[in-house]
Amino acid sequence: MKKLILSFAIVIGLAFTANAQTEGAVNKISIGGDFLYPATGLLAESYNLGYGGSLAGEYNIYKKLNVTLSAGYLAMVYKQKVKDIYAEISPDITKNDVSYPVRAGAKYYFGKIYGAADAGIAISLDNDRNSSFIFAGGFGTSYSVSPKSSIDVGVRYEGWSSYAEANTKTTISSFVGLRAAYSFGL
Repeated sequence: MKKLILSFAIVIGLAFTANAQTEGAVNKISIGGDFLYPATGLLAESYNLGYGGSLAGEYNIYKKLNVTLSAGYLAMVYKQKVKDIYAEISPDITKNDVSYPVRAGAKYYFGKIYGAADAGIAISLDNDRNSSFIFAGGFGTSYSVSPKSSIDVGVRYEGWSSYAEANTKTTISSFVGLRAAYSFGL
């Protein structure tokens, strides 16, 4: 009987350990989709929405604290009025505006819920586009779907600060972003 109870306790302990492998402050890699809604500045004046994907890594440095690093692809879709204005100048300008954000930051876990903050740069390879400084903050949650993987959903407020040489002025634009990702425990 003691062996049965001990075996049951070990199995229960392993189940809790396996469940916690991708939830909370643990080492993991995630791949996910990003959806953006422009809130202020040039982003809100020119774009309807944005979409893209990202790859992120987390490394545990303290009990509930992870450092993060991510890279991605974001395409911003122009509003119709902007497309109409640019169509007269050059049809190529009305393509989606593409940026490649690279960020570093931290996540603090309060159980399954976390708070996050990052900073980085959004690199644009389009003609006459400048790179932007990124700053963001948000929160999210993570749910295990198997012993070594989880689903992560987060919401963030993100600002982009860019310097336009033509008018020697810094502009700040922002959006609300949603990221849904699949995480793999390491």
